[in-house]
Formats: sequence, C-alpha cells, structure tokens
Amino acid sequence: MKFSWERNLMVLWIGVFFCSTAYSISIPFLPIFLNTDLGVTEHLEIWSGFAFGITFLASALISPFWGSLADKYGRKPMLIRSGFSLAALYLINYFIHDPYWFLVVRIFQGLLAGFVPAAIALVATNTPEEKTGYALGIMATAGATGSIVGPLIGGVVSHYYGNRSAFLFSCVVVLLSAIIALVFAKEQNFNRSAARSHVLDDLKMAWANRAFMTLLGMVAISTFSVMILEPLITVYVLEMGVSKTSASLSSGIIFSAVGIATVLMSPRWGKWGSRMGYGKMLFIGLLGGGIGNLLQFFVTNYIGFGILRFGYGLFFAAVYPSINAMIVQNTDAAFRGRAFSLNQSASQIATMAGPIIGGLLGTWMPIRWVFIINGSALILCAMIYKLKGQQRAVAIRESGAAR
Repeated sequence: MKFSWERNLMVLWIGVFFCSTAYSISIPFLPIFLNTDLGVTEHLEIWSGFAFGITFLASALISPFWGSLADKYGRKPMLIRSGFSLAALYLINYFIHDPYWFLVVRIFQGLLAGFVPAAIALVATNTPEEKTGYALGIMATAGATGSIVGPLIGGVVSHYYGNRSAFLFSCVVVLLSAIIALVFAKEQNFNRSAARSHVLDDLKMAWANRAFMTLLGMVAISTFSVMILEPLITVYVLEMGVSKTSASLSSGIIFSAVGIATVLMSPRWGKWGSRMGYGKMLFIGLLGGGIGNLLQFFVTNYIGFGILRFGYGLFFAAVYPSINAMIVQNTDAAFRGRAFSLNQSASQIATMAGPIIGGLLGTWMPIRWVFIINGSALILCAMIYKLKGQQRAVAIRESGAAR
C-alpha cells in the first residue's frame, strides 16, 4: 500500500488519543486515591505533588536516551515499547495498597514512558513540510480529546466502582494504543544505517542551536504553568464546597474544560500559524493563557471556575502546536527524534517541578493565589519572547545591511 501521511496522521491521532485517555482516567484523582485507598491522611498536598512529579523526573532523565534509540532504530519501536510497558504498569497499580510502593511504580511509569513524543516525532518526520503545522495542530487535539474523555470516564468509574478500578480502565485503554501502533503505524523517511549518537553529543548540538534552546525554555515554562495546578485543582474544588463523594466527577468535568477548548482551537491555531507565523501564535497563546489564569483568582464557585478554565484553554491551545512546528523549522530531519525527546525532557522536568512546588504552595498559601503566580509567569514569558523576537529581527536586518 502506498504511504499516506493523512492515514498515518489518523492512526497516530487515535493512538495518542487512547494513550492520553489512559493517563487522564486516573491522574486527576490521585489525591483522592492516596487519601481513601492508600491511607494518606497527613500532608496530602505534598504526597500528591510527589506522586505526580516523581514520574516526570524519571521520564526527563531517560528521554534523551529513548530519543537516541528512536533516531537509530525508528520512532515506531518506541511507540510499541512504551505502550505495552505502560499497560503492564497500570495493571500493577490496581493491586498496590502501600503509598511507597505506589511511588516506585510511578517511577517506572516515567522510565518506560514516551508514547506521545514518539508519535509527534513520527508525524513531524513523515508529513510534508507545508502540512506540518496543520498536522501538529491536529495531534494536539488527540491529547486534548483524551484529557476530555479520560477524566469523565475516570470520574464515573471512581464514583461508581472506586478509584482503584480506574487503573484497570487505564490498562485496557493504553493497551489499545500499543496494538494500534504495532499494527497500523507506518514509518518512512528513516535512515536505519545511521550511527547511533551519544546523549552528550546531542546535548552539545542542542546547546549550539539558540533558537531550539529558546523553544525548550518556552516548553518548560508553559508546562510548569499547567502542572503547578495539577495536584491542586481537585483540592480546590473541595474547598469550593463540593462534597467529597462528588469531587471526582466535578473535578473531572473541570479538567475536561481545557481539553474541550484545545480540541476546538488547536487546528485553527495551526492553520493560522502556517499563514501568519508560529511565533505570533505562540505570543498570543502565552498572553491569553496568562490573563486567563489571573482571572481565575476572582471566582469562588466551581461553575464559574470551569467556565474560566475553558476560556483559558482557548488561548493556551496555541502554545504547544506552535512550539512543535517551530522545532521542526529549527532542527535538521536527522536530529528530529532527539529534538523531540529533549523537548520531552524539558516538559517532564517542568511537569515534575510543577506538582511538587504546587503542592508546597498549597500548604503555604490559599490555592487561589497560585493563579496569580501562574498568570504572571505566563505573561512575563510572552513579553520576554516578544522582546527576543524583536531583537532577532533587528539583528537580521543589520546583518543584511552589512552585506
């Protein structure tokens, strides 16, 4: 069968959708799971932060290694490895009753993860360049759609069958993503005879690419802004007066609001970026996301909170597709698997730090003040990016005039 990038995009979209759904089924309810099933009654915010963050620390450390293997042996094997490994680990979670063993399994989930970045790299390297922005925008909706469906499934399962059963659903769903990758995903434009690189050489090559390093910084800040709230939203919903029995379902709906907004807007941001420039879309996304976070400080009921989360998501949906498209523009094809793995490392370091710092902040100050910190950081990031863009434009003009 003739290779079709559209068919491959559809297959990988479905795989990422299932993988993200599996993650989202159980992740939003970890604080409740730690409390009701594993017996954590003291310092719940800190436990929640570490349970979130330790997985992503492990993933950040191992991602450059997986990226090196991906550029040597292909991105599809990374999809298969990650999918089947995560399915086994979700199953193990179902049987755990000790919070410390739970942390151990969470570490292995980080070490063996990598399905989503491998899928994005596969799309980026197997799509015509003029279609890359559109394709990456579509891929962003896969994760977002999973983040909509997952919390809703998890909320219903947790409400009617208990939090523990959510891990069984995650196991089955991520297993589907692994099977889809194994049977249907295709990879071409790949040189299997290339020598495998060393991680240290990859880091030096990345450091020499200033535009790429700037994008990694944007990824880290943007991801940190999302993840600092991850362990706090469920607790915040409880503080708004929602009963503990309804908290899983209510927080699941609120988690889904950002995902719905992302599904609606990511393809549009991708198309606009291909016409007007991804840098402009990134600036608008950061600025709008920052303002959206600031406004959440002023709401005190969960319905208004959910509406503002949706509005924030409409703008923030521009950030990741724009960054991914700009990574493609600023890296060589032979380095792209490693580039996206380093991108994953930056994201995972921020994902690790965000919940831990969020958990600590949740014990030191009212949670609503975290939205002020978060929003201010995004707006500052947008301003710095705008300033750097203007400086680069001036440097290019001066270089052209000198020649």
